[in-house]
Amino acid sequence: MTQIHNEGQDWQGKTLCCETCVCRELLGENKCFRHHVCVQDSSPSKIDRFFELNPGLANEFLSHPYFEVRAAAAKYADVFHLTALLNDADETVRWAAAFRLPHRFLLRLRNDPHREVRIRVAAHLEGDELLPMMSDPDYYVRQVVARRIGVPHLRHMIDDPDPEVRREVAERISKEWLPELVCDPDASVCLAAAKRVTPTQLLSLRFHPEFLVRYEAAGRVPVSALQAMRADEDAMVRELVEERLAEARSPLGGEHTLIETSSVHWGRNERES
Repeated sequence: MTQIHNEGQDWQGKTLCCETCVCRELLGENKCFRHHVCVQDSSPSKIDRFFELNPGLANEFLSHPYFEVRAAAAKYADVFHLTALLNDADETVRWAAAFRLPHRFLLRLRNDPHREVRIRVAAHLEGDELLPMMSDPDYYVRQVVARRIGVPHLRHMIDDPDPEVRREVAERISKEWLPELVCDPDASVCLAAAKRVTPTQLLSLRFHPEFLVRYEAAGRVPVSALQAMRADEDAMVRELVEERLAEARSPLGGEHTLIETSSVHWGRNERES
């Protein structure tokens, strides 16, 4: 049977040739292995293994035409060579350099043109360093910011155009701001806020169009306010209401005064000021 031998390809799609490689002398030193450890290979893992074995050569490859080589070399090169890579044409290289540089260099990448770089930057910055990124054009960058920025700043993100960002805000914001989010037009945001408000603040959510929000209300509003929910259109909500009412009627339940109910309008523009 004839064995098919994979010669490997470089980043330009050409067959690799150890005889003409600038690193060919490393073969005899067991610091380069054909098909497994090669700086000229197109495989990022093989390139990275090359610099693991030869970190002292990293500085020489920081201007290599293949971005994977530059990115791998940036992980091992001398730090004082890395600042120039913050302007590299490839986002992978820019991040590899910034990750190893002093923290202040991350601030230069807050406006990086590539979203993946800004996402990683946001995940590493703290406090007021994140303020300029609250208005980032990418929703996921803002979502990471909402997850990490100081709680007092979250009030400025209540009206973020993306519901995923507002949901993050609802999960962390100070409780005095929750009424602003409890009437959010997006059900997931409303539910996140509903989980944190007081039982009394849940009263207006008994008739919310989303059943998960009503279910949250049914489980936590005062028992005296449950009568109005007995005819809820969702079976799970009705079941929870009846369970709580039955528990309240038990010898340990005590007596409760029913609260008069009224319908409410949903939407931020129709909330009471």
